[in-house]
Amino acid sequence: MDHYEPPADGGPGAHDAAEYDLCDHCGQAVLGVELLGALVPDSSAVHAFDPRLDGRRVVTACSPEHLGALVEDYRDRPFVHEEQWAAKVCRTLADYDEPVPLSLVAELSGISEHQAQRGVDWHNARAREWRARYGDPDAQG
Repeated sequence: MDHYEPPADGGPGAHDAAEYDLCDHCGQAVLGVELLGALVPDSSAVHAFDPRLDGRRVVTACSPEHLGALVEDYRDRPFVHEEQWAAKVCRTLADYDEPVPLSLVAELSGISEHQAQRGVDWHNARAREWRARYGDPDAQG
């Protein structure tokens, strides 16, 4: 695969940096029109505003081999429903400054109250693990 970079002089064949994207496998900069892509399942993926796109991630690659490797990587990753529900809850809560009842969060998130609670529990467990590993940034010390 050729490696594309804009000519330093900006002459013929130069491309705006915005026309490039990166291979998710190797990080190589590739002209967007030459990238290959696939839609893969990913429980950490939550669309900014369209819940129908949650749980799916677009991966991009510079070659069929790198795209195949990415698809295999995601195929081997577990889809953790609690992670998905936690992200839906977080997206919903981002619009509020005050406490919101879990029943309303669930309704606005498009999930059941039980799923919302499991998502919150999953999120809190990850936060506790992080604090145990790296410390509490809010602790006096």
